[in-house]
Amino acid sequence: MTGYAVIPGRAKGDILATAEGLSFWGGVDPLTGLVIDAHHPLHGQSISGRVLVMPTTRGSCSGSGVMLDLALNGIAPAAFVFREAEDVVTLGAMIAARMFDRPIPVLRLEAASFAKAAAAKTAELTDKALMVDGMALPLAALPVPDLALTDADRAMLRGDDGPAQRIAMEVICAMAALQGATDLIDVTQGHIDGCILANEANLRFAETMAQMGGRVTIPTTINAISVDHGNWRDQGVPPVFGLKAARLADAYVQMGARPSFTCAPYLLDSAPKAGENIGWSESNAVIFANTVLAARTVKHPDYLDLFIAMTGRAPLSGVYLPANRAPRRRLHVDLPAGHDDALWPMLGYIAGQLAPDRIPVLTGLEGTAPSQDDLKAMCAAFGTTSAAPMLHVAGHTPEAADFVMPDECITVTPADLARVWAELNQAPRQVDLVAFGSPHFAASECRALAELATGTRAATTEVIVTVGQNVLADIRADGTLARLESFGARVIPDICWCSITEPVFPTTAKTLMTNSGKYAHYAPGLSGRAVRFGSLADCAIAARTGQAPATPPDWLKEV
Repeated sequence: MTGYAVIPGRAKGDILATAEGLSFWGGVDPLTGLVIDAHHPLHGQSISGRVLVMPTTRGSCSGSGVMLDLALNGIAPAAFVFREAEDVVTLGAMIAARMFDRPIPVLRLEAASFAKAAAAKTAELTDKALMVDGMALPLAALPVPDLALTDADRAMLRGDDGPAQRIAMEVICAMAALQGATDLIDVTQGHIDGCILANEANLRFAETMAQMGGRVTIPTTINAISVDHGNWRDQGVPPVFGLKAARLADAYVQMGARPSFTCAPYLLDSAPKAGENIGWSESNAVIFANTVLAARTVKHPDYLDLFIAMTGRAPLSGVYLPANRAPRRRLHVDLPAGHDDALWPMLGYIAGQLAPDRIPVLTGLEGTAPSQDDLKAMCAAFGTTSAAPMLHVAGHTPEAADFVMPDECITVTPADLARVWAELNQAPRQVDLVAFGSPHFAASECRALAELATGTRAATTEVIVTVGQNVLADIRADGTLARLESFGARVIPDICWCSITEPVFPTTAKTLMTNSGKYAHYAPGLSGRAVRFGSLADCAIAARTGQAPATPPDWLKEV
């Protein structure tokens, strides 16, 4: 056999192939099927009705929701062909088939057959083979290992606890087979990612599960949502959107989740401890939990996060297993002197590009002193360019010294950093909006910004900071909120930059600036705006002057 039918079916179409993974969230428009990731080689092309051939996906866990919406809208790819293990799009296709009778085939081919498929022009999928340009690539059914189940697991599979719990356990078992797991593991807490009204599919899924009696059985937090839950009417959000966005959040609250509404659950009082097995979704949260907190969670796709929270069980696979947390590529950083905080998201971005499908370890940074906020920015940017659920930073992250250093080594040079700076700074210098809080700002970041936000804000430049309700309460109590508001900044809870919409997002803004490598990557596709990137201080200067720096920072000027 040359590959497996992960989700079997019949399909045919023209092949659209790429050597670079694609994040469906922020990378594909679910209403048109067009690739909107401005940094991807397929930008501007349609995936609808085509056989999409790529090594794996990358980026956000929310890609499963985009996949489901594409299927419900009738504009999904005819089939997917992957070379590596892939969970996010596969889970979306699985939900489309099981809950909505919209099956989309998913294949996984071994390397030689994948290369043949990627080089072909047309494909047709039959029951036993993938025909590419008339050549047959034989397929087998995905092997299903024996899965050890408890009496409680079997009761859920029988439907003893209701139809919602039955579906949840069925999908968990199916994902265990996909991941080659032979056991399930207990998890102590969950985090729900699919609560953003990025598409109708998220609302339809959540309300369907709530109506079926779905209920979480472990402490579960909720990601940032699409509106400021208590104030969206006053902000001018159209009711046709605001009501649906609130309904989506409320469906998860109805199922027992905590209305935390933050993409940074590691900033909550419920943050997990080292060695704790959790069931989180949301890429930056997963990567931070594994990397900085040494908690353990696979990068679960949207929808699977709810099923794990409903059952308290997850497939024992991936980085739940200590051996799978080992780094497989060393990235040695040739550190430029005099660097500022922009270094960390840029390094995360580069690390993801150089390790798109494996866990890296970064060396050469042992003499630096990154804050938790720096590591947070690094993890978030890494999640935009890599499919890996964590990274290690020698001298700074808890498990970096636990493993043998990989033999394979790539040097990250100042020229690499200068390239990324240029890639993220292609917009005009005139800045209409400065965007902070992707992921949600911590109280420490708000205080640092307040120290820099002195003088007068440029009349033509808006400043928005997104935070969780917990951080909002802290900065209101210590006076930081008043200082930011006196500068003219708006501090908004519940939403984040990956979910913000007009009119909260200023309709007249043409160019934005951010200190987030994550948002600098996603913003062109999500907002349609031009983007500048820089340090916290550079962003504060742009807020005062309305102008981004004309040149790279001093520590990159000599490159």
